[in-house]
Amino acid sequence: MNTLPLISVIIPCYRNEKNIPVTGRKLIENESLLQGKARFEYILIDDGSPDNTWEAILSFRDQYPHKVKAIRFTRNFSSTNATYAGMEEAEGDCTIIISADLQDPIELFPKMFDYWQKGMPLVVANRNSREEPLWQRWVSGLTHSLIRKFALKNLPHGGFDFVLFDRKVREHVVQIQDKNSFLPYLLIWLGYDFVSIPYVRKKREIGKSSYTLGKKIKSLVDSFVAFSFFPVRLISLLGLSLGLIALIYAGVVLVGKYLGLIPIDGWSSMMVILLLVSSFQMIGIGILGEYIWRTLDASRNRPNFIVAEKHLPTPESLDKT
Repeated sequence: MNTLPLISVIIPCYRNEKNIPVTGRKLIENESLLQGKARFEYILIDDGSPDNTWEAILSFRDQYPHKVKAIRFTRNFSSTNATYAGMEEAEGDCTIIISADLQDPIELFPKMFDYWQKGMPLVVANRNSREEPLWQRWVSGLTHSLIRKFALKNLPHGGFDFVLFDRKVREHVVQIQDKNSFLPYLLIWLGYDFVSIPYVRKKREIGKSSYTLGKKIKSLVDSFVAFSFFPVRLISLLGLSLGLIALIYAGVVLVGKYLGLIPIDGWSSMMVILLLVSSFQMIGIGILGEYIWRTLDASRNRPNFIVAEKHLPTPESLDKT
């Protein structure tokens, strides 16, 4: 029986039919950097892709049936849930999460693995720069800065989703199975010691990213709701501030009216105040609604994902790696 540590590499896939053959080949080639130090298993999850991603995954598995696990969802359940599914099937002593488009450098595997062998339970590869359009860099940077300031103050700079973590960390995440959350931030929230390795996120060479602006905004909202009560506290503070201003203004109006300094007609100023207060109320209701909806979603206790089919190696074949 092989006693080398097993590394589980989880790869969520969505619209990646052209990426998988290239990514798979480079992952296999990259094993030589850890030859004699570790074994690998690869878990690819098709997150309800409308293209031929599943066929590409099966083709990769046919080449390496002893080390590739293939999972397909019934529909698109999100990259986070695809990663959860991969964690449930992972058997490795440590786990790596990496995207299928090769924007993250797989050459960092040995350095991350070395930190893990030295006892570090969580190794984060954080982006200190991006070869991406300006608007994408701005949105991602703003999102991460806000979360760092108001929710998780120990986040590494630049954002991340390329990580390596220990088996015990994986077991905690699988047990939690958080809904409507952002997995990298959850890993930091667990409180384990971690080390960060800065790198430059490469430009995507094959295909186009499906991580749209709408998904980025949802990720921002999910992260705030999951890890911070700041939006609710902000409503309270703004409500108190507006109440104090209204009290002062009411006193000014009463004194002015008593002294005859304020004319009877005041329609314009009343409408401005009414619109201001109404806008604040609607925004406050919307923020509270985000929290309430997520609470309702969690209380339903629906599964985070539905697996349509999966193909796993036998225990005997895994020993060959």
